[in-house]
Amino acid sequence: MTFQKVAAVLSFTRAAAELSYAQSSVTSQIKHLEAALQTELFDRLGGRIQLTDAGQRLLPYAEQILALAEEAQNQLTGVREPAGALTVGTMESITSYRLPPLLEMFHYRYPRIQLTLRPSLCAETRLALQQGTYDVGFLMEQQVHHQGLETVVLAPEPLVLVASPSHPMACASRITVPELRRVTVLATEPGCAYRDLFEAELSTGPGEPASFLEFGTIEAIKRGAVAGLGVSLIPEVAVRDALSAGSLVALPWEPPFAVHTQLAWRRGKRLSRELQLFIDETIRAVQEAGSAAA
Repeated sequence: MTFQKVAAVLSFTRAAAELSYAQSSVTSQIKHLEAALQTELFDRLGGRIQLTDAGQRLLPYAEQILALAEEAQNQLTGVREPAGALTVGTMESITSYRLPPLLEMFHYRYPRIQLTLRPSLCAETRLALQQGTYDVGFLMEQQVHHQGLETVVLAPEPLVLVASPSHPMACASRITVPELRRVTVLATEPGCAYRDLFEAELSTGPGEPASFLEFGTIEAIKRGAVAGLGVSLIPEVAVRDALSAGSLVALPWEPPFAVHTQLAWRRGKRLSRELQLFIDETIRAVQEAGSAAA
């Protein structure tokens, strides 16, 4: 359990706090395990740690051992209330605009399941899932097969190009890619799938590439757009209120690509009852939200 927790949070200090152990106890247990296996499981890089190749190979076995122990306990003591910790990789737009009903349901219906949300870009989430540091993760990207991952498409995620009503493009009846190259584009940092697709689209053909002004959060991008700093391609769900209020307007440009919100986990991972429950409830919640919207 200690090895799996340290591998999940990549911190001896945080693992000790979440397990209610002394940090010295966590460090000692890992050292004893490494001595028994005669290999190092973590690389110590100053104040940071990361799994070695051996640690990555061991992690799936550790998860299977814990899952089997839980299954055995359930068989011997009867079905217990779902409990445990799940680490979920997600994005700001999904956390803020898609997850609140699901999180509220888990809070009241499954109070002993501890959900830890890790904000990260899609590429970071995929890597963390492959390495076993996240149990499950949300992706917003094109439908692409990723080695070592199982994915389920939850819903299409419409994108809309927005700007302030005072922006010069707000009155346009049609917008072309060459015209977009001549204005400032407000965007998240590279690694966000739809930003990368948009940048690639604006980089094709002759002419200077578009100028991107990067912000750390969706809310900062929205504020920048409202202030007239530029245009932004953003999930429609994140700007629905601003469009209704008139502080932002949708521009007449359709992206030639589509992204979908997806749920992913490591292929071959033994799904605990709690993780399977999270997957099932997430799919159900998104389907119900889609039906209500229709």
